[in-house]
Amino acid sequence: MRPGRTLGAALADGALVLDGGLSHQLEAQGCDLSDALWSARLLADGPERIEAAHTAYVAAGAQVLTTASYQATFEGFARRGIGRTEAARLLSRSVTLARAAAEPAERETWVAASVGPYGAMLADGSEYRGRYGLSVGALARFHRPRIEVLAEAGPDVLALETVPDTDEAEALLRAAEGCGVPVWLSYTVDGTRTRAGQDLAEAFALAAGQDQVVAVGVNCCAPKDAGPAVEIAAAVTGKPVVVYPNSGEDWDPGAGDWRGPATFDPAGATRWRAAGARLIGGCCRVGPAAIAALAAGREPGSQGG
Repeated sequence: MRPGRTLGAALADGALVLDGGLSHQLEAQGCDLSDALWSARLLADGPERIEAAHTAYVAAGAQVLTTASYQATFEGFARRGIGRTEAARLLSRSVTLARAAAEPAERETWVAASVGPYGAMLADGSEYRGRYGLSVGALARFHRPRIEVLAEAGPDVLALETVPDTDEAEALLRAAEGCGVPVWLSYTVDGTRTRAGQDLAEAFALAAGQDQVVAVGVNCCAPKDAGPAVEIAAAVTGKPVVVYPNSGEDWDPGAGDWRGPATFDPAGATRWRAAGARLIGGCCRVGPAAIAALAAGREPGSQGG
């Protein structure tokens, strides 16, 4: 169902359930995401797979769907021989697909257009380090064109997500100015610092006075780091907090596989809500089963593979 309220108004009324990892569900559907474009490749090659993944999260109880545009950039598409006109169409399609999955839902369902960091375009893991050697101005010029296209496609919010450092946060906020769509700003963190090692309180302070920012928080981090980050974000900004950590498993780049136990616990949402979280979901390796448990307020029977 298309929402009758803005996301900001909804957050004033209570907490909403986000979806989980889109790539997780796409892989569960048998999609090969080994390409440098990752899930964004399917905007051209398998859009029906993306819509099906969104639909799985709607069925699980997600109230906010995040588009398949995290790794979608003009530069990344250009390396595949896709020109700017077609790239813009694919970016817009990411919003259309999420909206199509949301429309049949019996509850209000919002669409968040994902704007990933510069490092996601590089596809070398640098979004977990930050400090690319680019100025704030250069980063803003990189982000602005796709933000304009995504905003024109009509999402309910822009998810400025997996941000590794304050330079990129500043650039993203600058690039989103005047786009006509509210944003949330979400850092990826290690403990109580950004991935680049900056104090998280200072990082959140960048968004404190920004009316366009409807929520701040963290994603793509260990579940154990989520609680402290929620408390800091709420205390520093006074805004609703967004939180969607990973499963807790660790990626082994040598083996090319995930290691260790999953520690994502939907029961932790109670504590996050008490600390100020209003947008709560999962990121990498968190699938529909966990989101269903989150929506129902209970433990999942299975995390999924």
